[in-house]
Amino acid sequence: MPAKILVVDDEKQYIHLLQVNLQSEGYEVISAMNGEDALEMVSAQKPDLVLMDVMMPKLDGVTTCERIRQFSNVPVIMLTAKREEQDRVKGLNAGADDYVVKPFSATELIARVKAVLRRARKDDSSMGERFFQHHDLKIDFARAEVWKGDKPVFLSATEYRLLIQFAHHLGQIMTGEELLTAIWGPSYKEDKEILWVSIARLRQKLEDNPHSPCHIVTRSGLGYLMPAETVSSTDKRKRE
Repeated sequence: MPAKILVVDDEKQYIHLLQVNLQSEGYEVISAMNGEDALEMVSAQKPDLVLMDVMMPKLDGVTTCERIRQFSNVPVIMLTAKREEQDRVKGLNAGADDYVVKPFSATELIARVKAVLRRARKDDSSMGERFFQHHDLKIDFARAEVWKGDKPVFLSATEYRLLIQFAHHLGQIMTGEELLTAIWGPSYKEDKEILWVSIARLRQKLEDNPHSPCHIVTRSGLGYLMPAETVSSTDKRKRE
């Protein structure tokens, strides 16, 4: 079965150019013209690789790549007309596997695609789940949306990143230093007050009783965790 490649670009001529070159090599090609549609297609179509422009409407390529990495290990090659090193670094830091600068030759592009697909097959990384559910709390990683029951929960960017840390480390105790470093950076690892305030705000939005939390629990002297044992069998079936 040929590899399926998702091409994401807001310029139709680039989509057509990529489609022609990729199909000539035997690949199946699907396409999207913005980041939001790309997220939906990664979730629904499960491509083997994503070729994505950086500059796009609705969601830029870097943000889209970050969202993809919340629920999928699909290889991503970023395409951009920008030559500055900082833009390349941003894409790689967001989870991209490679970077190609426009204009590029068909030979270069196909070589990069083949190389990234080879590495992905060797790695054989499993796909994650787009949705995460913990009791009445649900996260849609692709859309960066959080729901409590049937009501949306509006989180700040920092609150959302903090929640994601707990979701991705379900049942694991995370120390204050680990959380501060992951969310705010190494220079904040001693700033416990900012963590206390952020967790308190998150509990106010997520918990039925912030003083007796079930989603974000304190382990005195150790750190914080989202307990795996509190996920009901009903919630597990919803996630499967």
